[in-house]
Amino acid sequence: MTRSPHRLGAIALIVAAAALTAACAGGPSAAPTGEATSPVPVATSPSPTAASDETAVPAAQPTCDRIIPESTVEQFEKVGWTAKSEPMRIGELVIDAGVQCTWGDFTTATDRVQIFGWAPIETADATEAQQTLVAEGWKREEGAGGVYLTEPESTTIATDAEGYGLTYQFGAGWVKYADTKQSLLLIEWPKV
Repeated sequence: MTRSPHRLGAIALIVAAAALTAACAGGPSAAPTGEATSPVPVATSPSPTAASDETAVPAAQPTCDRIIPESTVEQFEKVGWTAKSEPMRIGELVIDAGVQCTWGDFTTATDRVQIFGWAPIETADATEAQQTLVAEGWKREEGAGGVYLTEPESTTIATDAEGYGLTYQFGAGWVKYADTKQSLLLIEWPKV
């Protein structure tokens, strides 16, 4: 998992504070011979702990490394891919509470990327977004998993085994987006 500069700075600060505390505390000093030592009461407070990845961002907030399986993120990172994230978009509709992620190797110019997105969506917005996509030539299908809208064949760059390119999946209160219909299966949000 890629660490942000802010997270690395926070971790470094915690490590430095722990080292300083340990240095200041020192070890027990030897008492002069013949004298008894009595413990000095020390005020205690809960010690700070580093925030885990699960608590750093509220669990209800989708992020690029959370909406897909951890194993998929690890595979992407193993080949040098990172994610660029932006708010979820459906045409002109921007859903700030969602996330749209493009995974790829951005150190070189390439069209070899994978796209995943997830957002909560109100029923009225979902209906309007679907109508707009259909008007633009997107193919609408209903299935067991909800309503699917796939880009027109004339604009498709890459497809899955069934011939589907960019696809939105609308469910009850949410929308998913991926570079192919088959890739929608990788989006696992919200976590249960």
